[in-house]
Amino acid sequence: MNNVSTYSKLVKRAPIGRRKAGVVVAASLIGCVVLAIGALGCGSSGGGDGSGKPKVLATFTVVADMIENVAGDRVEVASITKPGAEIHGYEPTPSDIANAESADLIFDNGLGLERWFDQFVERSGADRVTLSEGVEPIPIAGESEYAGKPNPHAWMSVGAADIYIENIRKALTELDPDGAAVYRRNAERYEKRLEKVREFVDRELGDLSQDQRVLVTCEGAFSYMAHDFGLEEAYLWPVNAEQEGTPQQIADVVDTVRERKVPAVFCESTVSDKAQKQVASESGAEFGGVLYVDSLSDADGPVPSYEALLRRDAETIVSGLTEGGSR
Repeated sequence: MNNVSTYSKLVKRAPIGRRKAGVVVAASLIGCVVLAIGALGCGSSGGGDGSGKPKVLATFTVVADMIENVAGDRVEVASITKPGAEIHGYEPTPSDIANAESADLIFDNGLGLERWFDQFVERSGADRVTLSEGVEPIPIAGESEYAGKPNPHAWMSVGAADIYIENIRKALTELDPDGAAVYRRNAERYEKRLEKVREFVDRELGDLSQDQRVLVTCEGAFSYMAHDFGLEEAYLWPVNAEQEGTPQQIADVVDTVRERKVPAVFCESTVSDKAQKQVASESGAEFGGVLYVDSLSDADGPVPSYEALLRRDAETIVSGLTEGGSR
């Protein structure tokens, strides 16, 4: 498809961000805390469940799924936030902090996504791996206070996801050298599966005509997907924050939808769709359905994995822009 760009110009491979030498061992030795209800176990790479496996945490469910696909059964993986949680302004609980203190590694997205994370990881004492290291970010457009800052949703491009996977592989290999061959094999298999997903998304979005290629969402979370597949992007707010769905934001998007004759608008699963449904009502467009970006669903929901998330979003976008149907 001629209007589909590859990610080769948008990303560059780079080593994982700086990490303190020996901190994996140090964190597990000095990160022991005693709670009133009992003592938390200590020990290097001991595993939080007593399994003896290394324990790693991810800030949200999407990257936790990526890590699990590379780690296989050699590592205990958990997400700090639960399915459906809003990641940007999440407020960690005491149990989150206690859980992190027994972790060997904590993976974050970076690019300003997790506004709460710097203080959280400092308190935990665990080593940090930022998965977006090596991705050249797309700057946020417009005139808001976020203009020019990196758009943090890089995982919405499979090309960028390959960099996430390589960073995961390197970090797990450093943590557990005996598993190096397993991590490499799993990473290669996962990348091949994601390439098939990219091809599926390409076919789905390739069916859109030129006048159907404006994607209107609540949050500006689709810049990377739009770049990859030749879509134009419009949104109510650039990143999830305090000011969401203001009268001016709604009016601006209504004007865009009317001017471009956009048949359907969408909203993400972790925020209220009230403002976007007002856009639909005032502009005459349909509400095209829910898109998934910052969180997976529960295991029995529509997007229990990152692969399912990409497929579901592509199907929902095409259904909305060609049929006006809501999913």
